[in-house]
Amino acid sequence: MMKTTLHTDWTVADICEGFLFSKSEGKGLFGLNGQLVIQPEYQRNYIYDKGGRDVAVVKSLLKGYPLGLIYFVKTKTGYEVLDGQQRITSFARFVTDQYRFALPDDAGNPRYFKSLSDEEQEKILNTPLTIYVCEGSAKDIEEWFQTINIAGLPLTEQELLNAAYHGEFVNLARKVFANTNNPNMQKWQAYINGDPKRQQVLEAALDWVSNGHIREYMNEHRQDQNIDQLVNHFDSVIDWINNLFIEAHKEMRGLQWGRLYQEYHNTPYNKSKLNEKVAELMGDPRVHNKKGIFEYVLGGCTEPKLLEIRVFDETIKRAKYEEQTKLAKAAGHSNCPLCAISNNANATKIWDLKEMDADHVSAWSKGGPTNICNCEMLCRTHNQEKGNK
Repeated sequence: MMKTTLHTDWTVADICEGFLFSKSEGKGLFGLNGQLVIQPEYQRNYIYDKGGRDVAVVKSLLKGYPLGLIYFVKTKTGYEVLDGQQRITSFARFVTDQYRFALPDDAGNPRYFKSLSDEEQEKILNTPLTIYVCEGSAKDIEEWFQTINIAGLPLTEQELLNAAYHGEFVNLARKVFANTNNPNMQKWQAYINGDPKRQQVLEAALDWVSNGHIREYMNEHRQDQNIDQLVNHFDSVIDWINNLFIEAHKEMRGLQWGRLYQEYHNTPYNKSKLNEKVAELMGDPRVHNKKGIFEYVLGGCTEPKLLEIRVFDETIKRAKYEEQTKLAKAAGHSNCPLCAISNNANATKIWDLKEMDADHVSAWSKGGPTNICNCEMLCRTHNQEKGNK
């Protein structure tokens, strides 16, 4: 069960005591005289220095505005920041002059902490903070984290899970999959959407190895002292993609590669023909969904709905029109099949090509292909009526 203890006696000065910022890692490390880990390994990187939010934090302190609730997790050796590391890192950077930034005055001139008046410095340092210290299980912490009023940028789902299941496994996984200095990151991001700093590459790796059951996987492996299984599976998926496709198209980014690997990695392919088909479809203007090309070719080109090809080209329409018209004239009925079975004056009408539209006999939404065998020409009235059903 979650236990929380409210602290209102800690001030900005207390938190800044012993503050250390790592510019190379881009994060605040310690505070509260060594008792506080400001950015645990599972947390996201410090991002307030983009867009002036760090300045806004300091301005709030000078104006006496509350910074909002901050949450710590009780550990064996002290505390870890659960929520609030962005705000803490901002005011601590300013106060300690580490990786410093300026507070502009009304004229736009830069002001640093040491150039503030004694009164202003004291106001910042003596500001009391409202901090809850939480103790509980991983499940308790995750549920708590999801319901608290989080200030600043909302956390991603993976950041929440990192907090709930923090431990050596998450620490090791972040060092590989959330490290922007990893030389493989650019190659990985050809296939994965999102920012590694926001744990989205890590999320993909976990999704792939767990078949979509990330929470269960993290719970099972939380105490692991290595991430070999995670890394090996991730590398297998990436190598499979690289070995099959000769070009990393932008449309490949963000596809469900983990699922595709599970479904098709044991299927043998003719690499040349596979890539020829990809190139052909990439250049086909009728293909509306270019991202669907890769699953389409991996699946043996049997699911045309993945491509969203809905429009018959002019060659098919003219050929089908001439075929229907020739048969209709010989039979003495309309070249629109639906008019031909009606009881009105259009039952024998021969429509001009420009008065007709091409339609799928077997619906495109049900897998019907966009080819001449699945094409019929209808008068525009009947085609519109059919499309509205």
